[in-house]
Amino acid sequence: MDMMFEERLWAQGMRHVAGVDEVGRGPLAGPVVAAAVILNRDSVPEGLNDSKKLSIKRREFLAPLLWQSARVSIGMATVEEIDAINILQASLLAMQRAVDGLSVQPDHVLVDGNRIPDGFPCGATAVVGGDGKSPSIAAASIVAKIWRDNVMKEAATQWPGYGWETNAGYPTKCHKSALRNLGVTPLHRRSFKPIRDIL
Repeated sequence: MDMMFEERLWAQGMRHVAGVDEVGRGPLAGPVVAAAVILNRDSVPEGLNDSKKLSIKRREFLAPLLWQSARVSIGMATVEEIDAINILQASLLAMQRAVDGLSVQPDHVLVDGNRIPDGFPCGATAVVGGDGKSPSIAAASIVAKIWRDNVMKEAATQWPGYGWETNAGYPTKCHKSALRNLGVTPLHRRSFKPIRDIL
């Protein structure tokens, strides 16, 4: 993966280019989490890629390196917000919060997908499949994935039996069977059809 998107913007004098990605649109439980990452040009960790294409071990190796070398911010939208405004709007809200939380204001934002949140403080480019094309977006996908997985592991200690420590809230066989046997928790997304059907 080359730095084509970033280099084009740097060449225009945009020093702080942020990559943004979210994780957690598909699960039945838990928040949606976005990360914004401004890479340090002189210290880009090797092997950045779409978090889904990396092993857990590789993600866990890269995430701390990114926290050390880059500017990183996390934004979340809660289960209540997902149910109130829908998962797409909640994803955009999480992205907005991630960018707002950066320690410097970016000059431009590269966003994974085809939608850009309305409230960014600067210009932005939507990059479909961006987590496989832009190292900045790939970095954001890795940081967001590790963060959300940890949120769900923590939640699994409070609501055991749903397998969140391994399925992160996605609708696996184990998770769906626990829903039938144990019922719906406060962390389940009530606007999602499988949960609505149970309720």
